[in-house]
Amino acid sequence: MRVGRLLAVGAGALAARYVLREVRTSPGAPALERTNFRGRTVTLAAGPALAAGAATAGALGAGSAPAGAAALLAGAGAGAVGLYDDVVGARPEQKAAKGFAGHLAALREGQVTAGLVKIAGVGAAGLGAAALLAADRRVAAHPRRQRAGAFGRGLDVLLGAGVVAGTANLVNLLDLRPGRALKAGMLLGAPLSGGPYGGIAAGAVGAAAGLVADDLHERVMLGDSGANALGAVLGVSLAARTGPLGRAGVLAVLAALTAASEKVSFTQVIARTPGLRHLDELGRLAD
Repeated sequence: MRVGRLLAVGAGALAARYVLREVRTSPGAPALERTNFRGRTVTLAAGPALAAGAATAGALGAGSAPAGAAALLAGAGAGAVGLYDDVVGARPEQKAAKGFAGHLAALREGQVTAGLVKIAGVGAAGLGAAALLAADRRVAAHPRRQRAGAFGRGLDVLLGAGVVAGTANLVNLLDLRPGRALKAGMLLGAPLSGGPYGGIAAGAVGAAAGLVADDLHERVMLGDSGANALGAVLGVSLAARTGPLGRAGVLAVLAALTAASEKVSFTQVIARTPGLRHLDELGRLAD
């Protein structure tokens, strides 16, 4: 079992590095260049690289076909719609809509924003992943699921979808400084790499580890594509190992943190907290 997890970590790192190289040398590479918070030119190529590495390695390490398909769907789906938002959302006419409320306001005026497409796409990927997990006999064997009726099983799927989408969104909220989202993903994924479905998280951790040096040295950015994909795959691992009550608890925490992000700057909180600040700055280029 331990060897299998190590193989998943290695596969994630190798896949992410390979895809990063291919994307950076592709004809579309110039379209992925962006300016970071310090004014440096970086590439969003790490986004699809992380999505591909986390999704494929997570699927290989899942241990069952339904769980593997769930990891692949969540990672690839969240990564694809995130990349759409990274590219299309950068257009001038798209930048006015900010936050969920802004996207809804634009929709009322007849405009479907790239951000709204991303939100809907991540939600759909989470729902599909949760439905696939429900088809996995090991997940379905949970005592509370065996006693649940059709309504209970449907609610369980919705809770699982919320966990996947909520984790994707949380990691994305942290992607405001070099290396921060990847560090958070590895810290969350490390304990999830043990126990049931640990291979899913191990694959995601490996993909993150394969890119963290480039992110810290400000050669690449994750963008919505990479951050959402990393969070979605970790969300599958979380959802797979928890029963309905566990999923509800995780979802409540995710919702609370998301709500807090609307009122409080995570960057300011990190800067004011010595332990978090030191961890956040570890390995980063000096200001």
